[in-house]
Amino acid sequence: MTDAAPSLTPQDALVALMLTVSVSDGAIRTEELLAIEQVVNSLPVFAGYDPDRIKIVAQSVFELMEVEDGLDALFGLVRDTLPERLFETAYALACDIAASDGALKQAELRLLEEMRDELAIDRLHAAAIERGARARFAHP
Repeated sequence: MTDAAPSLTPQDALVALMLTVSVSDGAIRTEELLAIEQVVNSLPVFAGYDPDRIKIVAQSVFELMEVEDGLDALFGLVRDTLPERLFETAYALACDIAASDGALKQAELRLLEEMRDELAIDRLHAAAIERGARARFAHP
């Protein structure tokens, strides 16, 4: 990976997964970027996190998505960096970002399915997390 890879924090890993879901459909939407910013600025898991690191993490994610097996490398890095107790948090944040623009695209759904597998999220728990994300970002 890039030079930034070895110094990833658990918070960086969470940001990386949110960005990966955002870019999975080929375009990062404004709603998704705003949702990532809001998450980083408001959730306790990001207390003390420097929001300027998002740019560094984004560059690493973009570079990984350009190479063969980059997604596998990203998942390996996340599993190595993120404590297991935050795996469901990571999945929930990814679901929130995917739902934040009001429409789940096939590429996002496929990535979320792969993320569920990679992070060993129980299917029942995943369904509850997904339903919560849909409810939070429902449009009138």
